[in-house]
Amino acid sequence: MKRIDIPYDKLILPVCRTWEQDWLLLTAGDLPAGAFNPMTVAWGGFGVMWSRPLAMVVVRPTRHTYRFMEQYDTFTLCAFHEEHRDKLEYCGNHSGRNGDKVKACGLTPIPSRSIKAPGYAEADLIVECRKVYFDDLEPSRFLASTIAPNYPAKDYHRIYFGEIVAVSGTTDYMQKG
Repeated sequence: MKRIDIPYDKLILPVCRTWEQDWLLLTAGDLPAGAFNPMTVAWGGFGVMWSRPLAMVVVRPTRHTYRFMEQYDTFTLCAFHEEHRDKLEYCGNHSGRNGDKVKACGLTPIPSRSIKAPGYAEADLIVECRKVYFDDLEPSRFLASTIAPNYPAKDYHRIYFGEIVAVSGTTDYMQKG
């Protein structure tokens, strides 16, 4: 995969489609230590907070990746071409507790440029993030009645803000000019 460095302010991304329809692969951990886990995510966001470019991800405490998000200070978000959709489905439907899902789905972990969490050789886009904040969703603060039904098991997400420290991707993700 031919990826180039993309300054965060030149990143172009159809954010709602990317999260909701295309999905991203969130990976937390430490590639050199061999301790990391990916999960497919369809909820999150990108923006600016505290004068920093940020990615916001949510992880339920029941997910295996939660342990890695808590233990390590970095994570990646990777986007893939449609031909890899089955790999994202696998990573979203199988737990790393039960085996090596990266190996099982055929993804190739690669070192990131700036952090210890890995990217993937097959990814069209790799966003490298360092955690700067977290908080837990509080159901008493839900203002819309449509939110609570997402939590029948009361396993409310933890929200992580990660400062974007590096981005690499195909030219499709870079603003022209």
